[in-house]
Amino acid sequence: MTAERPPFAPGPGARGLLPEGFRDLMPPWAEHEARLTDRLTATFAAHGYERVSPPLVEFEDSLAGAGFAGAPAGRLSAGAAPMFRLLDPASNRMMAVRSDMTLQIARLAATRLADRPRPLRLSYAGHVMRVRGSQLRPQRQFRQAGVELIGAEGREAELEVIALAVEAAETAGLDGLSLDLTMVGFVPALARGLGLDAAAAETLTAALDTKDVGALDGLGETARGLGRGVLEAAGLAEPALARLLSLDLPDEAARLARDLADLAGRIAADVPGVALTVDPGETRGFHYKRGAAFSLFAHGVRGALCRGGRYRTGDTADPGEAGDASGGEPAVGFSLYLDTMLQGLAAPAPAETVYVPAGTPRAEAAALRGAGWRTVNGLAKPGDPVEEARRLQCSHVLTDRGPVPVSTAG
Repeated sequence: MTAERPPFAPGPGARGLLPEGFRDLMPPWAEHEARLTDRLTATFAAHGYERVSPPLVEFEDSLAGAGFAGAPAGRLSAGAAPMFRLLDPASNRMMAVRSDMTLQIARLAATRLADRPRPLRLSYAGHVMRVRGSQLRPQRQFRQAGVELIGAEGREAELEVIALAVEAAETAGLDGLSLDLTMVGFVPALARGLGLDAAAAETLTAALDTKDVGALDGLGETARGLGRGVLEAAGLAEPALARLLSLDLPDEAARLARDLADLAGRIAADVPGVALTVDPGETRGFHYKRGAAFSLFAHGVRGALCRGGRYRTGDTADPGEAGDASGGEPAVGFSLYLDTMLQGLAAPAPAETVYVPAGTPRAEAAALRGAGWRTVNGLAKPGDPVEEARRLQCSHVLTDRGPVPVSTAG
């Protein structure tokens, strides 16, 4: 037998159809995903990250603020993707299905875990659901696993989390890893330093995000030249950062460029074996992040395996606004996307399973399981145990000689 790669096509007829962006995960992939989750969370635990498990559904006003202090009730925070909403018949209050787990971890840190010593190391794994998929991730329900390091300032916290993301992906069996770095506040700082109005700043941000050099033509000469320079300063870290640091940037943007270069240098020294790229103009997909942010990729896998970076748990301001975030705690973390990771892993080998003919003493089957076999009990005596084992897709059949491969059995 060979394992069909996910996603799987729905079964025949209307009963097999699922809404767009949803899928059934079938054997052996469902177990493969569960084992992957276990490996990832064991890696997190080995680094001192304690697992928490928040609910799939919360009251909408809780998820709207989701631990980010100052968010008005009923208004989604900057980090929240559009959520499915439903009415709770017990309380007659609106509820929402989580679209991201980081927001819930921030809520736990600010409430139930407020008295725990900092820094707080938490890990999680679970499904999230989004109203809309994206081009790279059309699934609207998928599983995340990740960590949050809360209450820690400084470069060492960023390096710990980035190194852990890389280690987790390697432990899962992925190779050809590359890490793409950005500095989320860089583009807003550049716009402020250039004195751009809101419309021009939006044009600059969109052009850098989409890598559309032509969109820069409507800006002034200085902004257009620097925008093109920033677009050219994307790629392999060493030459790209040299290009970025050579630009005549405004003071705040120049400081952030140096900060990005320092982080890249530390990662190159501390996390060997991962290719390093930078894209200082990238802001899409980082929502509530401020400062250093990163995406992790693997050779041959479409889309990011992981996104992460620094944020503040109490920060609900627009990341493009000037000034320090108020409230909350400094934090850095990442989320791994298991659906993307599965695409980069070898198909799981079919499990070796022993067919135990009906009437076999239960102690014999228990002994097989104790030795590491999987067993399938016969429920009625078949005419030929070998044919029954073959019909049930078992790899072995129990005989008086012990487990025998179906392929060589009589």
